[in-house]
Amino acid sequence: MGSPTPNPIRFADVNSGNNGIASLSAPENGDSGAKVVGRVENGVADADQAHEDSPYSGNTLVVEDRPSVGDEDLVSAAAPLPSVSKSNIEHRWSDITSYTTKKKVQSWFQLPNGNWELARIVKTAGSESVISLPDGKVLKVNSDSLIPANPDILDGVDDLMQLSFLNEPSVLFDLQYRYNRDMIYTKAGPVLVAINPFKKVPLYGNNYIEAYKNKSIESPHVYAIADTAIREMTQDEVNQSIIMSGESGAGKTETAKIAMQYLAALGGGSGIEYEILKTNPILEAFGNAKTLRNDNSSRFGKLIEIHFSETGKISGAKIQTFLLEKVVLVTPFFIVLCHLSRVVQCAEGERSYHIFYQLCAGAPRTLREKLNLKDVNEYKYLNQSNCYSISGVDDAEQFHIVKEALDIVHVSEEDQESVFAMLAAVLWLGNISFNMIDNENHVEAVADESLINVAQLIGCETVDLNLALSTRKMRVGHDNIIQKLTLSQAIDTRDALAKSIYACLFEWLVEQINKSLAVGKRRTGRSISILDIYGFESFGRNSFEQFCINYANERLQQHFNRHLFKLEQEEYIQDGIDWAKVDFDDNQDCLNLFEKKPLGLLSLLDEESTFPNGTDITFANKLKQHLNSNPCFRGEREKAFTVSHFAGEVTYDTTGFLEKNRDLLHLDSIQLLSLCLCHLPQIFASNMLNQSEKTVVGPLHKAGGADSQKLSVATKFKSQLFQLMQRLESTTPHFIRCIKPNNLQSPGSYEQGLVLQQLRCCGVLEVVRISRSGFPSRMSHQKFARRYCFLLLENVASQDPLSVSVAILHQFNILPEMYQVGYTKLFFRTGQIGILEDTRNHTLHGILRVQSCFRGHQAQRHFKELQRGIATLQSFVRGEKARQEFAVLLQRHRAAVVIQKWIKGRNVKKTFKKINDASIVIQSGYFLTLNLKYKHAKQFIRGWLVRRCSQDIGLVKPGGSKENESDEVLVKSSFLSEVQRRVLKAEAALREKEEENDILHQQLQQYESRWSEYEVKMKSMEEVWQKQMRSLQSSLSIAKKSLAVDESERNSDASVNTSDEREYCWDTGSNHKGPESNGLRPMSAGLSVISRLAEEFEQRSQVFGDDAKFLVEVKSGQGEASLNPDRELRRLKQMFETWKKDYAVRLRETKVVLNKLGNEEGALDRVKKKWWGRRNSTRDT
Repeated sequence: MGSPTPNPIRFADVNSGNNGIASLSAPENGDSGAKVVGRVENGVADADQAHEDSPYSGNTLVVEDRPSVGDEDLVSAAAPLPSVSKSNIEHRWSDITSYTTKKKVQSWFQLPNGNWELARIVKTAGSESVISLPDGKVLKVNSDSLIPANPDILDGVDDLMQLSFLNEPSVLFDLQYRYNRDMIYTKAGPVLVAINPFKKVPLYGNNYIEAYKNKSIESPHVYAIADTAIREMTQDEVNQSIIMSGESGAGKTETAKIAMQYLAALGGGSGIEYEILKTNPILEAFGNAKTLRNDNSSRFGKLIEIHFSETGKISGAKIQTFLLEKVVLVTPFFIVLCHLSRVVQCAEGERSYHIFYQLCAGAPRTLREKLNLKDVNEYKYLNQSNCYSISGVDDAEQFHIVKEALDIVHVSEEDQESVFAMLAAVLWLGNISFNMIDNENHVEAVADESLINVAQLIGCETVDLNLALSTRKMRVGHDNIIQKLTLSQAIDTRDALAKSIYACLFEWLVEQINKSLAVGKRRTGRSISILDIYGFESFGRNSFEQFCINYANERLQQHFNRHLFKLEQEEYIQDGIDWAKVDFDDNQDCLNLFEKKPLGLLSLLDEESTFPNGTDITFANKLKQHLNSNPCFRGEREKAFTVSHFAGEVTYDTTGFLEKNRDLLHLDSIQLLSLCLCHLPQIFASNMLNQSEKTVVGPLHKAGGADSQKLSVATKFKSQLFQLMQRLESTTPHFIRCIKPNNLQSPGSYEQGLVLQQLRCCGVLEVVRISRSGFPSRMSHQKFARRYCFLLLENVASQDPLSVSVAILHQFNILPEMYQVGYTKLFFRTGQIGILEDTRNHTLHGILRVQSCFRGHQAQRHFKELQRGIATLQSFVRGEKARQEFAVLLQRHRAAVVIQKWIKGRNVKKTFKKINDASIVIQSGYFLTLNLKYKHAKQFIRGWLVRRCSQDIGLVKPGGSKENESDEVLVKSSFLSEVQRRVLKAEAALREKEEENDILHQQLQQYESRWSEYEVKMKSMEEVWQKQMRSLQSSLSIAKKSLAVDESERNSDASVNTSDEREYCWDTGSNHKGPESNGLRPMSAGLSVISRLAEEFEQRSQVFGDDAKFLVEVKSGQGEASLNPDRELRRLKQMFETWKKDYAVRLRETKVVLNKLGNEEGALDRVKKKWWGRRNSTRDT
């Protein structure tokens, strides 16, 4: 569609060959049009701009391009919100001066083709006027044929009640003005008029939902209707209903989905709203089909009842359905009427239900093989119309959407496969053919692929299926006979079975949806019902389906009239206010024609259906006989009759009326389904048996051998329709009138004649007229006083509600003509309650502001007190926590110190042991060296002495000369003096050694005392330690005693040897130093070794004692350390055992060394004794 025409002041005939399709063009004085363009609701997007959240797309309704709308529409990005100006709403079109001038210039003139043209009045003379048309033609017309036009300032108003002149051309122009600018919604008083744009328009999405929720946009919209419904439900605690009506293709289904989206957005949060939205693709796939007038025509009507919780959130939903030709009440909440004849028969250019084409196009390979699916053109039920696809619709993609929706509403995979198997069985049933078996035209089914596939899919035997299709069991008296069927009867039986399976499948699906939406949901009784029902239908040939559909629309129109006309005016009269009654087209006479007993259309149809010999011709004749006097009925030739409906006259062909009304499914087919192995056919059979048990009020019948007594289709349809009306009567209705702008489903095309016909059928002008002259807002005295009394400046609490109400009206200077006071209520014209509500809201806002400030101040004080208390509490908590942490750290520090001390001590002990061991090795080597040197020295001295003695002996030879005798005496005397000197020196050294020996003796005594102390300390150790220490102590004592004895012996011998040696020295004159003096050195070395052993014993005792005491304290709990006392005690014991063994070895080695020293000294003494013996013998000689 191109850009909207800039100057929408007049209608222009654009295409005369298109049945008066009109668009807008500029007038000759084009300056007024430019003004209008600037005034139209600012910011509205260009008409070419598409919007993905719109329910419309392409060149057709989104009903065709997007047969299912899920919750993705709620979250998808929306176009920027238009900044809708309120100037049009607030216009005061009371500028009489400018308006009067305009009124004399422009008027509406109807052309011969029925279209209206805006003409400029050139001159008026008497009853005639000269007008100028936009195309330049000048006509002279009767002034009475001109209809006044509204001023330019009212072009495109969003509420038809604002029009100064309310007439058909003005309404048509206003709707077209808005339609060309993609403003498809217009208010007509309490009714919303929605024109199908057949394309995407930027009016939907989350941004718009939030805007209407926050009241930031006041333009007419489905969102506004849904918002009003949910607010009234919450405030008044009354159930609400939103009723969509209009012709087929007017956009009812999409409008219903848009309303559901808004309710889901406002009441969402529990997740159930997603399931509710996902029911749409399922219901559309199984209940919608392509017709010549609509690519996504709803062949069923539905009532969706959405329940809300106390918090305003959706808590569940229920669906009520009713089916045409198979009218079965599934649940009391969601009504569906479906054309089941479409299953087996389609007109040229139409399609059967979408699900058949979606299954054939989108089924995966495994499913196709399992169901033996073929292409759609190979099924007779689908190829008879030569229409297999819809422009812009991908059936394979839609199949996946339906599969996803089935998963969301909790239909299991097994059940889904069973559903698809039933659909395939219906398609294969259409391919079953029959062969003649005798001359009486009796037939039987051909045992080909079709028959075998059907039997496999429903789970029965091929023979049983063949018998059910080609024979019929009849009961005659007490006998059962089998009647063979003719070709026509067999085809009817086959088609009836296919329709029954599909009807029961649809019923079962709705039941599963209701279970999913109702499981575990708590309801408060508050609900909003959305009614989407088929529109009025009138075709070239209208049959039983159109008869039922138009009857339902008559009943809905009566509901519309009752609420907007009848009840409104009756309430005015009952409450005693001044009111001039407004006339409207009442369709009660047409309803009486359908429902009157016993001579109504439905009664006569049921009566004729009960007669076995009744035919369509006899039925038509009966209608003409009894109803010709009714003004709404007119008999036609042969089997036709005409009914004058509220939307116009419709001629019906009675062919097939009786058969369709009887809706016979023989018990043979039901029994066949009950014997099937699959669970779905068994469920279907059970449901059909339950229905067949319902009796008919009136004569019973046995037509065509059927042995069932059940309600007719018309009776059940009427019963369900009455239940629907009762449910709607208990709610507050909100009406949406959907308008179809053209029959070509072309965006931008606006046919005046078609739109005007729909507006007349809807009674839009009457609704606006009664709303303008009436009082649409009303409130009881008590409620009004209670709601607005706080706005009064004076205290009137003691007065009655009526006085309080009048005082409120006077205080706000509401004009008397703007309201009327009734017996029980106050009635207000449009807009007055809004003024009071605005004042009340502003006042409440101020009160709430003051309260919020005061509460905020209190909250701040409380918060500060709480903050101070929390700070104090936190300080105590933090202090206690810090103390606890410090105690833990201190304990850990002490434990660490103990561990460090123990480790350092151990390391020092190891170092000391190494040094001590090294020192002992060095000392032992040193002493060994000294011992060797001592031995070598003694040997050297002895050798020297022997050599000197031998020399001296050699000097005194017998027989020597006398002259050398004096010299020898001198030598001997000098030698003796030297020996004497050396003896004195040896005696001095001996005294020094004796003093050192005394000192060492004292040290030995000290060591013995310390040893006893160490022995006392070691008694606290284990018994093993004590025994070992005693043995060591005894060994050491023995060593000391033996050393002391040897030492005393040495001392005595030393004194003797000294005197003798002195004599010897004097005798021999030798400088030999006595061996005793050198013998003291080994003894000193032995004492130093013993001293070191004692010192080591003392140190080890101290260390082991301290460690054992510490570990005992840790084990008893007196000490704190992060170690295992038992393990450390075992380790300490092991260390002690090791040291003990090493100490014992060294002690034994010391004993050996001391014994060796003792032996060497004994040998020396023996040498001495021997030498002195020889010396003494020499002296004697």
